[in-house]
Amino acid sequence: MTTDRDEKFMRAALVEAKKALGRTSPNPTVGAVLVIDNRMVSKGHHREAGRAHAEIECLRDFGAPIPARATLYVTLEPCSTAGRTAPCTEAIIKAGLKSVVIGATDPNPRHSGRGIVELRKAGVRVRDGILAEECTRLNEAFNKWIVTGQPFVIAKCGMSLDGRLTRPPGESRWITGRDARRDAHQLRARVDAVLVGAETVRADNPRLTVRGVRGARQPWRIVLTRSGQLPRLARVLSDKFAARTLIYKRKSLASVLKDLGKRGITSLLIEGGGEVLGEALEKRLIDKVQIYLGPILTGGPVIAFPGEGVEKTGDALRLRDIECEQIGQTVSISGYPDVPGSE
Repeated sequence: MTTDRDEKFMRAALVEAKKALGRTSPNPTVGAVLVIDNRMVSKGHHREAGRAHAEIECLRDFGAPIPARATLYVTLEPCSTAGRTAPCTEAIIKAGLKSVVIGATDPNPRHSGRGIVELRKAGVRVRDGILAEECTRLNEAFNKWIVTGQPFVIAKCGMSLDGRLTRPPGESRWITGRDARRDAHQLRARVDAVLVGAETVRADNPRLTVRGVRGARQPWRIVLTRSGQLPRLARVLSDKFAARTLIYKRKSLASVLKDLGKRGITSLLIEGGGEVLGEALEKRLIDKVQIYLGPILTGGPVIAFPGEGVEKTGDALRLRDIECEQIGQTVSISGYPDVPGSE
């Protein structure tokens, strides 16, 4: 039975987990808090792959022997197998904890539920499913990658009110405002890779880096090209992050996603241009949509999501869980494709 107390402390664990958003891949983002007598006495989060998991950091933060009345809250089911670190279930049992509250179960089919079973066998009282939806959404990219082997794909663009990606030739390429672009950098900071087509590289010479976000990891830059002929001095090929640029020549987007997944890339932000976004839409390869709508009308041929389009409106990609936010003069719209069986 979920109580207000459980939700209160699980929210605290979620806040802790979010401190490392974008920095733990290919591991999930996890937070934990230790509670004694209705008071949070220590906390921890998984900082990056290879370092201590959230549960271990939380227990270390407390330091002293843990009393039997303590409860550990953790956003994701504790791991039960050894990887780069020892199993967290083992550490929890060894610490003498008698009560653990879990947000989401491990999505890995090989491990799912195993940690809970191990804890219960050791006499630990386990309550799970607390704020499960929020805890699961926190790791939406990892959840897809660990099950399918492919990255979670976000289709992102800044477009005019009439669905165009660029202003007329010779003018500033910015459609959205400065605050919206800052928000987009926050989005880049949370993904493993950013993808564009060769025409975007030729026309805009983008950097595709994260700027203005302290401590952010720089994403891989992915370029799709038919000819393989890219400007030699393009920023993605010549700047200090050039080693983190991958070029795919004459490859379908679907095949590129499979290869990126094998490389351990769990999340991908498609930033354009229209042809790549159109392919992603047509092939139904999008897991989330993020659109920044600028307050202008431009007309012109550069459409955000071109292609043949659907034959009837009923076949259109519809979004669920839509969020709208005004950022300066720009409107941010995000949502998830509504696919059969989704909730």
